[in-house]
Amino acid sequence: MNRLVTASGELELTRFPHRPPDPLRAWDAADEYLLGHLAETGGPRGTVVVLGDRWGALTTALAGHRPVQISDSFLGRSATRENLLRAGHDPEAATLLTTRDAPPERVDTLLVRVPKSLALLEDQLHRLRPALHPGTAVVGAGMVKEIHTSTLRLFEEIVGPTRTSLAVKKARLVLAEPDPSRDPGPDPWPLVHTLPPDAGAVAGRTVVNHAGVFCADRLDIGTRFFLEHLPVQPDASRIVDLGCGNGVLGLAAALTHPDAEIVCTDESHQAVASAEETFAANGLAGRAVFTAADALGAVGPGSVDLILNNPPFHSHQATTDATAWRMFAEARRALAPGGELWVVGNRHLGYHVKLRRLFGNCSTVASNPKFVLLRAVRRGRRPPAR
Repeated sequence: MNRLVTASGELELTRFPHRPPDPLRAWDAADEYLLGHLAETGGPRGTVVVLGDRWGALTTALAGHRPVQISDSFLGRSATRENLLRAGHDPEAATLLTTRDAPPERVDTLLVRVPKSLALLEDQLHRLRPALHPGTAVVGAGMVKEIHTSTLRLFEEIVGPTRTSLAVKKARLVLAEPDPSRDPGPDPWPLVHTLPPDAGAVAGRTVVNHAGVFCADRLDIGTRFFLEHLPVQPDASRIVDLGCGNGVLGLAAALTHPDAEIVCTDESHQAVASAEETFAANGLAGRAVFTAADALGAVGPGSVDLILNNPPFHSHQATTDATAWRMFAEARRALAPGGELWVVGNRHLGYHVKLRRLFGNCSTVASNPKFVLLRAVRRGRRPPAR
């Protein structure tokens, strides 16, 4: 937990889930800069929308203005709720929307935490553009390393004339003036592509990718490697695609295990929507359960036979193994005795060490110069069949 000093006082903020040893803060210099700018310019006015607030720092600091937060992250929205309560605000002080919800019809102040994904920024600016008017104040914020010429070009093309501030503490603001006369063209998202012939069980299948989902226009090489060695377990009754992204691994599991229940879960609402639409595009609508959650938070203990996982190793701009560690721990809880977790990852990440610590075992299924595919088994006896 750490304190953010604002014009209206200090806030104690935390990421979600809260881990006391976590060295990563719930805010950064870009949040400070944006809040300081608002204080100097008279504060936000009218309907305030906060896009991409990472851990709720901006939404909590501006709770008195009853902002609308739009976030792709289940974890970010959960952190916002906790931080609002910790600051003594009514949970209803802010309206928390996902990137898949309809945005407000009118926006008077738009505050944008520039995301890592330019695609997500492009999509969300397109979605919000009809709600902007010439008097809307549009202010983006990010660390200098997050704001590129391509970032400014998106604001310029979709919103209107754009300029940047001086850098303060390696953070920068983006100031844009809405121009209703501009025609940025249609929103290009989602993208749709066909999987290549070497994609195993899903070769030739259609994939739908909403903005912000990893590797949107092609099959990523880690998933390709996983598909080459996809486990087939006829007795598996429940299979989870953990961190599902666009749902390719879950789709492969559904095709190779026609009698199993498939669960696709991710903390990204864009990813969950992509997975659901990928299944529908291949005639498998209703074949799986799709849920946005913290790891396996929506899955009961001891209820899963097989978990497929290609974990991320970044949280926004920070490199961290915290997400993978939590996924592995949750997998152990969710697996039935004898159930298996299969994980693909870059060789240098050393996932085998963590898996052995958690499961007491880990074997290498396959490897190449870049990736390793690992298998860990939940120890214990299965209950007798009824």
